[in-house]
Amino acid sequence: MNNPEHKYELALDLPAAHRGVRVARNVVRHFARMEGVKDGEIEQLVLIVSELLANAIDHSGHGPALDERELKGDPRMKLSLVIGPRDWILAVSDEGGGDPERVRQAIQAAQLPDLEDERGRGMFLMRQMVDSMEVDLSANRRGLTIRTQKRHAR
Repeated sequence: MNNPEHKYELALDLPAAHRGVRVARNVVRHFARMEGVKDGEIEQLVLIVSELLANAIDHSGHGPALDERELKGDPRMKLSLVIGPRDWILAVSDEGGGDPERVRQAIQAAQLPDLEDERGRGMFLMRQMVDSMEVDLSANRRGLTIRTQKRHAR
């Protein structure tokens, strides 16, 4: 990067189906690698992308569709990734409603679940990997946006 303060942004608009998660992981991995993010940090970023998008699908109110054919209507999720010289900021938005304060409390309270549980590790793991995590209403106010930030070294 010629300008040390320059930031590069990736924006994806995806159907709220699990196939979109796979696509997003691949695109984010490639984008981060092109922007000089180190491999270990890329894998953390990709894990966070997976968790946030899977949560957006599972809690969207449209059901956990595997691909677009299983969707009722056209529910969407949006991903924004900004990679700067010292950090990255990832935001994922859904259309599933939700109360930002309740989600904030769940994030703050997230503890390692019983290892016998099938699910429920995502928020705990993400909190360990990022420097900050915020929840707000999405831009269209029909869902939530979760924004994470992490400082990185190049």
